Amino acid sequence: MLFNSLPFLYGFLPLTYLVFWRLKGKQSRYVWLTLTGYVFYAFWNYRFCALMALSTVVSYLAGLGLRTWTDPQRRRLCLIAPVTIDLCLLGFFKYANFAMDTANRVAGLLHLPFYLSGPEIILPVGISFYTFHTITYIVDAYRRTITPTRNFFEFSCYVSLFSQLVAGPIVRFSQIERDLENIDRGDRRAGWALGWSFFTIGMVKKVLIADTIAAAINPALADVTTLSTSSAWLCLLGYAYQIYFDFSGYSDMAVGLGHLFGLRIPQNFNSPYQALDISDFWRRWHISLSTCLRDYLYIPLGGNRGPRWMAYRNVMITMLLGGLWHGASWTFVAWGGYHGALLMAYRLGRRHWDAAPALLRRAGTFLLVLVGWVFFRSTSFPMAIDWLERMFAWRPAPALSGASLFLLVLAVSAAVAHFGSNTFAMRHQPRPAVAVSLAVLFALGLLVIYGGPRMPFLYFQF
Repeated sequence: MLFNSLPFLYGFLPLTYLVFWRLKGKQSRYVWLTLTGYVFYAFWNYRFCALMALSTVVSYLAGLGLRTWTDPQRRRLCLIAPVTIDLCLLGFFKYANFAMDTANRVAGLLHLPFYLSGPEIILPVGISFYTFHTITYIVDAYRRTITPTRNFFEFSCYVSLFSQLVAGPIVRFSQIERDLENIDRGDRRAGWALGWSFFTIGMVKKVLIADTIAAAINPALADVTTLSTSSAWLCLLGYAYQIYFDFSGYSDMAVGLGHLFGLRIPQNFNSPYQALDISDFWRRWHISLSTCLRDYLYIPLGGNRGPRWMAYRNVMITMLLGGLWHGASWTFVAWGGYHGALLMAYRLGRRHWDAAPALLRRAGTFLLVLVGWVFFRSTSFPMAIDWLERMFAWRPAPALSGASLFLLVLAVSAAVAHFGSNTFAMRHQPRPAVAVSLAVLFALGLLVIYGGPRMPFLYFQF
């Protein structure tokens, strides 16, 4: 089920909302949100609900152990066991096919007489995100930065919360614990205007901007060898805005849905294309992931401590694994390595870069990020190489089909992304003019949903 689908908008969401606010007790609301989360998830594949339930039960029991035991060995067991189980499940479903394919390719290159084969493994939607939720919960409990809950349904509600279940943001228990504890004291009217404002803005980003761009560039990118130099750059610009408005749109919709149920989901994007340097970009892009990688990987590896080469090593390991987290493909690893190299280069030349005018720094940062999207979007290295070759070596060819509408949307996207306010910086005041504008935008979004195929959010595949 998609946020931008009619069954969700006319069936699932109204029913979930009305029943939630009819329930008065804390426990009944935990149970209801847990059940609706599993129903929402079951629309993709009900069999994988058992996988999420297993991860939830294991992590909950480990949390109880960390809450009860003070013995260091038992506490380490409560840390290692659930994290190992979660990582093994994630590794099997997300990376087993990738590992076998890589091994077979290496064997072919070395002319070794073996070939690995197995059943095609389906990637459960959202497994990367709810696995991060359970792992961060256990690690924070082990570090004693949170007190694990005794209430199973409070924890299962946190893991399976439908608003951010399949594509984030990655919400740490500490960020939402207070709202969960006070879930029976929420004010329905307080979150209504803010929730629908966020949700509508997110839907506009997805349906009117991201999907319009996708309709223009996806056919062209099906065969990059036919692109001209100008089309190659336009497709890259289009994808940069598509992925931003698609994912930030989902995040805004998730935040809006959270407010409708009295839960404050943290900000995930802060105008990343207005960043002044590559480090600033990662403080603004997919904030929930970048902070998790920092707190649970980079800092435990040593962070900035020790010799400079160790800090660079830690940066590169973090970014390579961050790239691999996005997908089981070497192009994602290359994208992570590219950003790791940019971060190291910025540290080396920071004094000179920061001395440049702000406008030049913004433009340079965006250009560097833009080139990296080639590897993120490409399905293979040959595609990435062909795309880059057409970008930097002149190739005449016909223009993109539907170029007029595409260029208009691209111009609007650029104005909003580079000069506009992000959704959290807006006031969201329930004034009549604002309410009418949001209603018109929501209606336009519905018309597009009625008239065309619904396109999944890009981060569902991660």
